Amino acid sequence: MDLDVLFLGTAGSAPSAARGLPALLVRRGGDRLLFDCGEGTQRQLLRSGVGLIELEEVFITHFHADHVLGLPGMMKTFALRGRERPLTVYGPPGLRTLFRALSPLIGRTAYEVSLVEVEPNQELARDGYRIAAFQALHRVPAYGYALVEDERLGRFDERRAIELGVEPGPDFGRLHRGEPVPGANGQVRPEEVVGPSRAGRKVVLAGDSAPSEMTAAAAHGADLLVHEATFAEDEADRAEETGHSTARQAAQLARAAEVKLLALTHVSPRYAGPDLRDEARAVFENTIVPRDFDRVEIPFPERGTPAHVKVESSRTTG
Repeated sequence: MDLDVLFLGTAGSAPSAARGLPALLVRRGGDRLLFDCGEGTQRQLLRSGVGLIELEEVFITHFHADHVLGLPGMMKTFALRGRERPLTVYGPPGLRTLFRALSPLIGRTAYEVSLVEVEPNQELARDGYRIAAFQALHRVPAYGYALVEDERLGRFDERRAIELGVEPGPDFGRLHRGEPVPGANGQVRPEEVVGPSRAGRKVVLAGDSAPSEMTAAAAHGADLLVHEATFAEDEADRAEETGHSTARQAAQLARAAEVKLLALTHVSPRYAGPDLRDEARAVFENTIVPRDFDRVEIPFPERGTPAHVKVESSRTTG
């Protein structure tokens, strides 16, 4: 099951020539989940090569303009294309009020739009994983989201099962799922051929937030933590005033949470990516500052560690 995060917009409150406003696409198997939808997100999807896919679920971290103003245009485009598939938008309390304000811009849609105001610590169950909302520390009500996969079955030892007289075929599946099956000398128990359960993967998207204990708890042991770094450490006072983080603070949180990889986003035009990266790596080495259209591939733990895949330079200039 493939899992990756595509960075569609990595800028802070204002876009730059190289960075669009906040938006992330998480792809797991056939699922496509959009987190935040800054102005221009639909064009970023087109430029990324993914295309303007008929997203079924959008998750909003908070209602500042740089995170939501791409929604009206994208939803209007869906309507113009004759979309019929329902769309569900999730966000903190106040989501319905936001959409009442946006309604004149979006107009009428032939497809169904469901608005779900998520409560703090609420989990949304999916096939093989769940999405948990947690409270971020910002100037307005704001969430982060954690995508947490279920534990997986342990490895199945086919050779040992055959040695015990189990016939290859349906009995292999039943045995792997925890049912005893007939063997050469009576019943074969699952624990004889199935190893311990294996952990799933965890991706945590912190949204806009000052460093917080809640984010550290949600991110503990994550394969990937995407955390904002709106300021460098020399602007720590400004970061505190505005409910944001410095690169160093994000790195300290990542180190405490024992994550595998930290990706810094929400980059202000005042900084170059390497400035923030170097500040963070002095504290937490496994830090990247992705550019728009970069992605992080997240394999199962036994197959390796998260990998930063950089976009081809031609795509950023086309």
